[in-house]
Amino acid sequence: MYPRAEDSVTDRVAARSYHRRMRALALLVLLCACSGGGGGGGSSPPPPPSGSSGGAVSGLSPFKDCGGGGGTASVNSEVEPYLAVDPRDANHLIGVWQQDRWSNGSSRGLLTGVSFDAGATWTIRQAPFSACTGGNAANGGGFLRATDPWVAFAADGTAYQVTVATSGGTFAAGSDNAVLVSRSGDGGITWSDPVTLMRDGSAAFNDKETISADPNDARFVYVVWDRIVPVGGGPAHFARTVDGGATWEPGRAIYDPGPTRQTIANLVRVLPDGTLVNLVANLSGNEDASKAWLEVIRSADHGATWAAPVRVADFQPVGTRDPVTGATIRDGSILPQMAAAPNGHLYVVWQDGRFAGTHDAIALARSTDGGLTWSAPVRINADPGVAAFTPQVHVRADGMIGVSYFDLRSNTPDAATLLADYWLARSSDGATWTETRIDGPFDLSTAPVTTNAFFLGDYMGLASTGTAFLPFYARTTGSTTNRTDVFLARIGAASGSAEYAGAAKRAVTLEPAAPRPALDARSFENIRRAIAARSMR
Repeated sequence: MYPRAEDSVTDRVAARSYHRRMRALALLVLLCACSGGGGGGGSSPPPPPSGSSGGAVSGLSPFKDCGGGGGTASVNSEVEPYLAVDPRDANHLIGVWQQDRWSNGSSRGLLTGVSFDAGATWTIRQAPFSACTGGNAANGGGFLRATDPWVAFAADGTAYQVTVATSGGTFAAGSDNAVLVSRSGDGGITWSDPVTLMRDGSAAFNDKETISADPNDARFVYVVWDRIVPVGGGPAHFARTVDGGATWEPGRAIYDPGPTRQTIANLVRVLPDGTLVNLVANLSGNEDASKAWLEVIRSADHGATWAAPVRVADFQPVGTRDPVTGATIRDGSILPQMAAAPNGHLYVVWQDGRFAGTHDAIALARSTDGGLTWSAPVRINADPGVAAFTPQVHVRADGMIGVSYFDLRSNTPDAATLLADYWLARSSDGATWTETRIDGPFDLSTAPVTTNAFFLGDYMGLASTGTAFLPFYARTTGSTTNRTDVFLARIGAASGSAEYAGAAKRAVTLEPAAPRPALDARSFENIRRAIAARSMR
């Protein structure tokens, strides 16, 4: 059994601090994301490292002597990528990621990769969010760090990206943070000065934002996030443009789970009829009622009003550690993901300990009625004996479901390494799945260390063109001077083709759940650990 978090001095301090906050009902407010921002210049990516099935997108850092201090920056390292495909041109891709991740959270800035040839070549650009990418007080981007990159295309090909930009520590005197959105009308080559959707000082923190565009109406683009305050509570907030980015409505709360509960992982998907469905992870701030669950809220009027929440499933992630040394991996355990299929079906994936009790598997639940009812969760990762983490889900235009994730099945008893693989599970019906290795094995122990854990990102990107899935992900390189890069892989064709060569089909079934008291304790400990990490900055 791996060591408990309290076994280290750092974790004992974090635990004591955490329980003081819990007694003050402030646990929720510490779910502050500090993960990573992006305007100008180009570069050629290096060749992919040995063992990679994808091509490298990122290169060396363009940043010199900029950004906030107070920690150690992993220079030349890239983490937490996300990808969007132009709905008018399948060869036109835009990816975003954090560049030079800080040890105490967030990054120097976000970079943007633009490809017009399906990922064969990339041009690197920057949106002016932080000081390193040209942001300043005059153009609305006067922040030292940026985090949580997300990008989307509108139906007319206009691109939008969003970030949480910060200066100073979370809730610290003189600190500053904002949700910023930037627009590109030329395919990602140039980006507008950012628009501020919400800005706060030390009295509140805006966290874990995402951006989504209506695939059928270019006027509508939506941003959602959580906003937390020191006295407790973290309502879901929402902002939109109804005129193609010419103006933005100010951010407002759309769902408040209560003063001792916290939303996180807000993510809007748009159904074919224009209905919005927002995914929410609802976490408790009361140690005696620590259960968490997943919900969705729906809007039939482009976000003007929202219906009452619908329960998706209990949420029981236990988090991931090195099974040999007990070292912590910062994964996506408190950030579920959701995709909408062309027929309106919805798929939610997340890490969950219910199947094994001691480690997370990848759970999937499906709705065939627009989020009004949900299937029971099933495990879709192939190896139940090892931890699986940081899933992403996407549905191709032909209805094929894809779920990407990391796992530790290649790891060995050697304490000097932590070997991970990246996988893609695919299904045409959600019941029978095949699996293909995207990349690996690679040594996760050489990843940047942020908030006392190995870190590749709280999420990865996954999109598609035609009958191919496009995993967009970060992995280690084996170099201590360039610890990670971002890669694009192209996997698959139609069902029954070489996409499935050597991959056995596996039917998923309902599995017995792990005993609740022990699982609840592990899950709550993981949420506590994630909170301690996210509150470092």
